[in-house]
Amino acid sequence: MNKSIKRYILIVLGFMTVGIACAFTLKANIGVGAWDALAKSSSDIFGIEVGTMGIVFNCSCVVGQIIILRKKFKPIQLLQVPLSVLLGVVINFVLYEVLTFEFNSFVGGILMYIAGSTVCAFGVSIVMLLDEVTFALEGFCMALTNVISAKFHVVRQGADILSVIAVVILTLIFKISWSIGVGTIIGMLTFGPTLGIFMKIFKPILKKHNLLNYE
Repeated sequence: MNKSIKRYILIVLGFMTVGIACAFTLKANIGVGAWDALAKSSSDIFGIEVGTMGIVFNCSCVVGQIIILRKKFKPIQLLQVPLSVLLGVVINFVLYEVLTFEFNSFVGGILMYIAGSTVCAFGVSIVMLLDEVTFALEGFCMALTNVISAKFHVVRQGADILSVIAVVILTLIFKISWSIGVGTIIGMLTFGPTLGIFMKIFKPILKKHNLLNYE
């Protein structure tokens, strides 16, 4: 099989894995990451499925990249749009069609969140290592570094902070359930290190199979 085809199959599988994992973290109902929390809160307000709300937000990030980068925007990154749609569709399917059981256990929610977050880090690590198409929010934050004097991690952290502030405001105004909570804190403490572990594990494997475009 052609190397490029293998890489894109892995990217699609990576996005699908992230979608499945996100559905489980949402089902855990103990709070999710800042960006997902914003999608969940907006979903509650507008009565739209959370995956669909995520599609809207992610596609908006792609539009933002195009506006900021203009001629510097790489056409390959337009693949963020169908991949964002895939991500949202997977979240909707798993959350609303598969995880239909009642679930109110706090301890069980913590365990489900940790499992989902770990699987999510696995999927993200594959996409990041292949370094072909980025996730929409990360792409937007990277684009912003071209126009403001700040490093990527600072801009990305700023996006999370703004998302949390927006969630708090929306929750207080519209009296919806909180989408930030213990899970949000767990994710902040564990996702980064877990992602780093997976990237360290899978980089030599992908390199062995000649699937990386860099050393």
